[in-house]
Amino acid sequence: MLIATWNVNSVRSRLSQIIDWINQVDPEILCLQETKVIDDSFPFEPFETLGYSVEVYGQKSYNGVAIISKNKAENIRKGFYGFTNTDFNIETFQDQKRLISADFYGIKFINVYVPNGSSLESDKFMYKINWLNCLASFLDEQEKKGELICLVGDFNIAPSNLDIHDPKKYEGGIMASDIERNALNNVLKGRLIDCFRIFEKNTGHWSWWDYRNKAYELNKGWRIDHVYISKALSSKLKSCVIDCMPRGNLRPSDHAPVIIDLNLDEINVDFFEGEDDFFEI
Repeated sequence: MLIATWNVNSVRSRLSQIIDWINQVDPEILCLQETKVIDDSFPFEPFETLGYSVEVYGQKSYNGVAIISKNKAENIRKGFYGFTNTDFNIETFQDQKRLISADFYGIKFINVYVPNGSSLESDKFMYKINWLNCLASFLDEQEKKGELICLVGDFNIAPSNLDIHDPKKYEGGIMASDIERNALNNVLKGRLIDCFRIFEKNTGHWSWWDYRNKAYELNKGWRIDHVYISKALSSKLKSCVIDCMPRGNLRPSDHAPVIIDLNLDEINVDFFEGEDDFFEI
C-alpha cells in the first residue's frame, strides 16, 4: 500500500500535476500540505472522479492540509481540537490550518504542515517551537490510547546535517538549529521511526529545493518532508523513496513527494507486536 506526502504549494495551481502524478503512482493515501484554499473552494471533483475520498482543513492563501484516500476516512480530526492537555492554549494554534488526522486500517494518520519559523530571532520561531511542543503532547495522548501512528508532512526541519546540501553554510540557522531538532526529537521520542533513514543512510537526498538561485538545477536541496511510523509497524515497511521528478515540471511545487510502501496484507491479524507491548487493532 503506497502512502505519500506532498507539499504542493497551492492545490489549485498544481492540480493537473497532482492528478497526473496520482494516475502514474496510484497511492492509497495522499497527504497534501500548503493547499492554500478554503474548504468550500477545494477542487474535490477531480479526485473524486478518480475514486478518492477527500478530507480538507484549509484557509485562504496560506497553509492548509488535506487527506486524499481510496477508502473513506474514520475519526477525522482537524487541528488540535479535542486535545485535553491544559498546558497549551489550543486556540493560539487554530488560526493556522496545519494539522488533520484520520484513521485507516487501524492506524492513525496525522498530516502536518509545521510552521517555518522565519528566523531564530523572529516571534514566528517561538510559535514554531510551541506548535511542535503541542504536537509532542498530542502524540503523547495518542500513545496512551495505544494508537499506531503514521505521522507525515512538511516539517520544515532537516533532522541532521546529512539532510542539507551545505550544512556548514546553514549551521545553526532556521530549519537546521539544535532548538528545532530537539523539538522534533521530542515529538518522535524514539517511538516513531524515520522511514527514509531505514533504507538510506547517506546524504544527497532532498525533498525541497528553493525556487531561487537555480537550487533544483544545481541540486542544492534539503530533506524536510518526512514520514514517521510507529516502531510496531517497522516490519511492515517495504520501502521509502523521494520522487524528485515532479520538481522538474514547469511551474512545480518547490517540494517533492515522499512515498512509503507499507505491507498491510495482514491487517486483519489481531495484534502488531511492538517494542514492549502489543497494540490491538
